[in-house]
Amino acid sequence: MARSSRQSKILELISTKEIETQEELARELKNANFEITQATISRDIKELGLTKILSSSGKYKYAILGGDQQQVVSNKYINIFRECVISVKPALNLAVVRTIKGMGSGVCSFIDKLNLNELMGATYGDDTVMLIFPTTTLATEAVTTLTQMMS
Repeated sequence: MARSSRQSKILELISTKEIETQEELARELKNANFEITQATISRDIKELGLTKILSSSGKYKYAILGGDQQQVVSNKYINIFRECVISVKPALNLAVVRTIKGMGSGVCSFIDKLNLNELMGATYGDDTVMLIFPTTTLATEAVTTLTQMMS
């Protein structure tokens, strides 16, 4: 119970404040009466899938990608995506992403963090990522989203 309430508080904090460091996060949690260690914060950040993004104020802050909060993805990751992806095409209820050689794993990991609408699963090879959706319509929507990220 303590872990879920602590992690809920972390999500609340990063959505309402620009938290740049683990130390800032620890201070905010202590102010909210959570006893916490640095190791616990690191583990929570990893479990919640938090990443640092560039905020509108020009500082890096913790954020969760996707979901209802749909944060802006860090320009660094988008640039890597643009450089590595050759094409994104629908195939029935699948989206097939072709990458430069050796980048399937990295691109797949990045796409997983985007929390695309109803993505059921993703698998990759050396230069290909396959995204599985329950319907053709959802696969087509994902292709449109990913294609827009490329330009």
